[in-house]
Amino acid sequence: MPICIPDSLPAVDVLRNENVFVMTSSRANTQEIRPLKLLFLNLMPKKIETENQFLRLLSNSSLQVNIQLLRIDQRESKNTPVEHLNSFYCDFDDIREQNFDGLIITGAPLGKVAFSDVVYWPKLTEIITWAKEHVTSTMFVCWGVQAALNVLYDLPKFTRTQKLSGVYQHQNNQPNAILTRGFDDTFLAPHSRYADFPIDKIKKYTDLIILAESDITGPYLMATTDKRMVFVTGHPEYDSTTLANEYYRDLNAGIHPDMPFNYFPNNNPHLTPKATWRSHAYLLFSNWLNYYVYQLTPFDLTTRNLTIDD
Repeated sequence: MPICIPDSLPAVDVLRNENVFVMTSSRANTQEIRPLKLLFLNLMPKKIETENQFLRLLSNSSLQVNIQLLRIDQRESKNTPVEHLNSFYCDFDDIREQNFDGLIITGAPLGKVAFSDVVYWPKLTEIITWAKEHVTSTMFVCWGVQAALNVLYDLPKFTRTQKLSGVYQHQNNQPNAILTRGFDDTFLAPHSRYADFPIDKIKKYTDLIILAESDITGPYLMATTDKRMVFVTGHPEYDSTTLANEYYRDLNAGIHPDMPFNYFPNNNPHLTPKATWRSHAYLLFSNWLNYYVYQLTPFDLTTRNLTIDD
């Protein structure tokens, strides 16, 4: 079954051109099934690009998923037309009384900014806290992980001196875990962040299970034992050229970034990079939707009677 999104969302044409099965809202209304309700809090500057990336990964499932796009506030976006935001995004006040099967909170380019200086920090804190009672399973990505660790576990902000950028090999710590079911023993995933996640702090101050990690990047994939929270410190959703675009953007801004690690062929930035992480990215989101959302969530969302194994 497909993901269900508004008829005129730009992702409809983008994904259909890639032969991705997308169902528009008008057609979905004729289906006599209970689709999953997934809330998507998009904190990235280029909203449309991020929508396409995540919706692509969410489409690779036999489950029908209704997507509700959520914005953090009403501030004007420099990278996304206001007409797009007003047409396809809702505000938190519009949905705060509802329950959802799943929630994804994306990263944000705020690696060097103190939490107290993030203009929407109070609202984000409220949403993360709200999700504990209103969402079956929540996935946090990159900077979203750092924010959630602070809100949920009171971990302070840790920042790297040099930006972590590139495609890194990770070790699958628990190949029998359902979230990493089908993963290879080692796999590649991209990172692009200043946020740091010291593994000793994670182990000491949280109850999270570290499912995958790297000697260079630290923990990559973590989860709570009850499957209610998933933490992904990298960017599995990235397209093959996203890191290149960021690299050239920073070069043009005079930042003098390091070349992304293990990314450009022969370390030549003039050669077109290839995505080497796509299969595991699809598998991660498919496993999350199946095992952490669909098999955990109640048929009647108003009951909140979750199927949590002891």
